Amino acid sequence: MKISVVIPCYNEQESLTELYEKLEAVMHEMKCDYEYIFVDDGSTDRTVAVMRSLRDRSPRVGIISFRRNQGKAAALNVGFQAADGDYVVTMDGDLQDDPGEIPALMRKIEAGADLVSGWKTNRQDPLSKTLPSRVFNKVTSLATGLKLHDFNCGLKMYRRDVTESIHVYGELHRFIPALAAWEGFRVDEVPVKHYKRKYGQSKYGARRFLNGMFDLMTTMFVTRRALNPLHFFGRIAGLLFVLGLAPQVFFLIEWLAGKGMHVRPIMLLGFVLVIVGAQILSIGLLAELITARAARDAAFAFKEYQVRGATGPRLTRPEH
Repeated sequence: MKISVVIPCYNEQESLTELYEKLEAVMHEMKCDYEYIFVDDGSTDRTVAVMRSLRDRSPRVGIISFRRNQGKAAALNVGFQAADGDYVVTMDGDLQDDPGEIPALMRKIEAGADLVSGWKTNRQDPLSKTLPSRVFNKVTSLATGLKLHDFNCGLKMYRRDVTESIHVYGELHRFIPALAAWEGFRVDEVPVKHYKRKYGQSKYGARRFLNGMFDLMTTMFVTRRALNPLHFFGRIAGLLFVLGLAPQVFFLIEWLAGKGMHVRPIMLLGFVLVIVGAQILSIGLLAELITARAARDAAFAFKEYQVRGATGPRLTRPEH
C-alpha cells in the first residue's frame, strides 16, 4: 500500500516544515509506503525554498511549482496526475488540517468508501467564514443530492480510481465529492479536528462565495450530464415554449369563437417566452457540438499550466 499526500501551498513558508514533521510521524506510525507532493501555487515568499529544503531531507518529497497563481483546483489537478499512490490524501499547507486524522480516513476507505471527506465539526475560523460556509454546504447538499456537512474541507482521502476519473478546473475543487458521487463512487465523511491558523492570513476573500454560486450551477449541470447539453437546455426551452404558447392558443380559440383579436400584454409576454426558448434551444445545440468536440480531446496535462519546475518521485521535469 502506498499513500500520496498532495499539498497545495500558496505563501505558507512558516508552516511547511512543521507540517512535514507531523506527516512523518503519522506515516511512520501507519507503516506504509508514502510520498509527499507539494504544489506551489505561484507563491511570492520563500515557500519554494522551504520545499526544496524538505526535498533535501527526504527523497519522498516531490515539488511542483507554478510560475504564477493558478488556483487550488489547478494545484490539485496536477498533484493528482503526479500521484503514484494507491490512495491519495489532500490537505492544505496552513496547519489547520490535522495529519493525525489520516488513519481515520483510511479506516473509512477500508470499510468500502472511495472518497472520504473531513468534516470540521468544531471549525476554528471567524463567524464571517463559518456562517456563509454552513449556508453553502446546506445549499450544495440540496442542489447536488449528496448529503455532506462539509464539502470544502481540504482534508480528504481518495482511492486512486477516483483521482484518475474526475477532472477539476476553475474553482470546482469545492465540489469534488459531488463530481465523484456522479461518477458512481461511494462518498463518505468523518469528523476531523480543525485548528486556528497559526501563521499568515487566509487566502480566500468574500468573492469566493459569489464564485461558489456560479460553480454550484456548473456542478449541477456537470453532475447531471446523463442529460446531455441538448436535453438540459431543451427541457428549459420546452418549458418556455409551453408557457409562451399557452396564452396564444387561448387567444386563438377566442378568435375562432368570434371574439375580436386585441394585442394584450400577456400575448406579448408569450411571444417573448417563445423567442427566448428558441435561443436557449440553440445554446443547447452549440453546447452539444462543443461537448462532442471536447470528448475527442485529451484531458488536462502539465502543459496546460505554466510550471516553473517539478522534482521528486515521478516528476521528471527539471527545475531551471
